Amino acid sequence: MARDKSPKQQQMRLRIAAAAARMMAEDGIEDYALAKRKAARLLGASDTQSLPANDEVEAELRTYLSLYQADEHRARLSELREAALTIMEELEEFRPYLCGSVLKGTAGRYADIDLQLFTDDAKSVELYLLNRGVTYDAEEQRHYCGDEPRAVTVLRAEWDGVPVAIAIHAAKDERASLKTSPSGKPIERASLSSVSNLVASES
Repeated sequence: MARDKSPKQQQMRLRIAAAAARMMAEDGIEDYALAKRKAARLLGASDTQSLPANDEVEAELRTYLSLYQADEHRARLSELREAALTIMEELEEFRPYLCGSVLKGTAGRYADIDLQLFTDDAKSVELYLLNRGVTYDAEEQRHYCGDEPRAVTVLRAEWDGVPVAIAIHAAKDERASLKTSPSGKPIERASLSSVSNLVASES
């Protein structure tokens, strides 16, 4: 049976969560694992058992944004969600979904808009962007559909001055549970109609 964490570990866990949240809010880090590693190094924590869970960091991030960036955060989040809706409307033929910090409401000062598209013709997405004059960089990431790994192309672009990360999934995976790791939680996402309702409710 695993032993309970010591008070010292618990305290370090809380400090790492708070430091990671601050980095995500102030420095534009969106990767929870990266923020936690940076925070742990900053605090001199070598014990990996002291690393907080993503949910703990997210709770600290919401607190930090509400305390130190409340008005700015509300305005920025509204702006990003409206921009996401506009982009999703333009990409409607590719079955777009919004995910990430803009959907969850934790987007910091330098957050990207994270989108998922579902199509069996990834090249047509790239051609659409090129014809529209949107420049992008492409990278490959590994996501999971249930327990099965998937090679996913991610296009990082500046769309009318807004940073966007577009993950292109196979059409058959639209109704599946998608994750970034085998043991991770399913990626929360919202359809075009859901984002439209969200933006309308905030207007």
